Amino acid sequence: MQRISWSDFRRVELRTGTILEVQDFPEAKKPAFLLRIDFGPKIGILKSSAQITKRYSPKALIGKQVLAVVNFPVKQIGPHLSQCLVTGFEAEDGGIVLAVPETQVPNGARLL
Repeated sequence: MQRISWSDFRRVELRTGTILEVQDFPEAKKPAFLLRIDFGPKIGILKSSAQITKRYSPKALIGKQVLAVVNFPVKQIGPHLSQCLVTGFEAEDGGIVLAVPETQVPNGARLL
């Protein structure tokens, strides 16, 4: 494990956002969804690609609040741009379990 400083951690903006829209992403190398996520008025709506198809359906994702990194550079994933990185944990079966707040918080709230 590589240690980082507190200032390194503070540079990563982990923010809460609510999933507004979910689309299939058939061009992805691994099964994935395209997401539109609302991070509140200061950050706005960002797009992301997430490999979460094993545990989540599009219907179950709409309205779900997630934790995402919003200050990474935009990344080209196939024909789409990913503007944030949705976070999660890999389960024993290889599926991703989303990192979510325990209770609802304002969109755009920062993990401290």
